[in-house]
Amino acid sequence: MTMTPKQSGQGPTHNVGPAQPQSDKSFKSHTLPLTLTFLGTIVILGTYLAVILTQPANLGTDLGHTTLWVMLGYLAGGVLLAAGTLPLIPRSILALIPVAIAANIVIGQVVGTITPIPLYLDSIGTVMIGVLAGPAAGAFTGIISNLIWGVTLSPSVIAFSSGAAFIGAAAGWAARLGAFRTPWFAVIAGALAGIPAGALGAPVAAYVFGGGLGSGTGGVVAVLQAAGLEMLNATLAQSLFSDIIDKALIFALAYVIVRTLPRRIRDRYPFTDHSRARSSRAAVRVG
Repeated sequence: MTMTPKQSGQGPTHNVGPAQPQSDKSFKSHTLPLTLTFLGTIVILGTYLAVILTQPANLGTDLGHTTLWVMLGYLAGGVLLAAGTLPLIPRSILALIPVAIAANIVIGQVVGTITPIPLYLDSIGTVMIGVLAGPAAGAFTGIISNLIWGVTLSPSVIAFSSGAAFIGAAAGWAARLGAFRTPWFAVIAGALAGIPAGALGAPVAAYVFGGGLGSGTGGVVAVLQAAGLEMLNATLAQSLFSDIIDKALIFALAYVIVRTLPRRIRDRYPFTDHSRARSSRAAVRVG
């Protein structure tokens, strides 16, 4: 007589059949985006180091072959980064990226070329995308913004694409840590992000462009040189001073914008849950 196994109602105690293939599939689906993101980061850093080491004197003066290879390096890194992070970027944010890029270019061009203020204010759009959709979307926006800006108005901006990518990613990382839940946390996070951003930009400004590029930043570098500082030290001091204040202001402005967005708009971007006040997050869970 054949005995029928007793049914316990709890199912098998170990995974069988499709469980392992599903796990392999999940692993592969995560491996490719991470690999592309890593390669994109390496290409961006490689391009940055190449600019520092070669110090091309005619970079940014026009769209000649020197500017072209720098642009292609950052573009290749940006494409790899986008290919790796696109699955992580909400589709709803893609329509906002052109608006963010336009805000970066318009504000940055006005502040950098017209006003004597030693600030940039050219990454507000990048920071907002990072806050709304995370570090991947922020980094991608920063790179593409600088490339479009460089091709259309100011080729020298292309050389600073690595810093733009960092700020976008830093905004996303800060948002994930809850930096945009309170105004002071946002200001401190922005000031801290300004330190590596300034350190990234200073060697490019000093070795390639001979100091600050804007009327305000260039004036600060000239004053510091007149006080006896060497070019790199003067540019580094100016970059750290300007970037710390600049990013603190931008992160504070991003906090205000996020706070004033209607809830129905914030709900379109799940990443903004990191930026909600603890009381409102608790209310959402209870509701």
